[in-house]
Amino acid sequence: MVDAYRLRSPLDHLSLAARAQAEAEHTGTGVVLTEIAHPGLINIRGDTSDPAFIAAVEKTIKLTAPTAPNTVTGKPSQTRIMWLGPDEWLVITKPGRSERVMAALWKNLKDGKLHAAVTDSSEARTCIRIEGPRAREVLAKGCPIDLHPSAFGPSQSAQCIVAKCGVMLTQTAQAKDTAGTYELYVLRSFATYLWTWLEDASQEYGVRVA
Repeated sequence: MVDAYRLRSPLDHLSLAARAQAEAEHTGTGVVLTEIAHPGLINIRGDTSDPAFIAAVEKTIKLTAPTAPNTVTGKPSQTRIMWLGPDEWLVITKPGRSERVMAALWKNLKDGKLHAAVTDSSEARTCIRIEGPRAREVLAKGCPIDLHPSAFGPSQSAQCIVAKCGVMLTQTAQAKDTAGTYELYVLRSFATYLWTWLEDASQEYGVRVA
């Protein structure tokens, strides 16, 4: 785990905080982009047919690991578990909590005696949130999956491509007008490219940084 004072977002050089302050009063924009820096990300591998594994995850996270493909359990503002495969999940926590959750998971998995694996991947990725009435249209420019509300909604996820960039995508909310809020978990080395692409693709709708 990197010392907290050494943490640096891969998008720091874009001065997003300063831009967000300057653009705070902008209204009427179709897209809002935000970086959620330093999310806690923990990869878990295990067997859902093993009651001891399920119990260990539930005891630690207070959530059941989802077994339905491409789904997420938990609330966006709290800890969540994203399905990645039949025996793989991503635990998403608030910044700064991954080390504590890792230790608790390892302890409840009996210090590795259960057939399971836990890996802290927090520093591998950052999160870009895109929301607003035209957010879905922007993503559709570079994402091949069907994002229509009837096919992809809140608490759903996908490992997919956005603008030729691999991401873990999840929808966290949907407004009454069907506008969606999405989170894209992208590898650090692709973060600047993806942010720049999203901002460029949003220009015709009006975009601001939050």
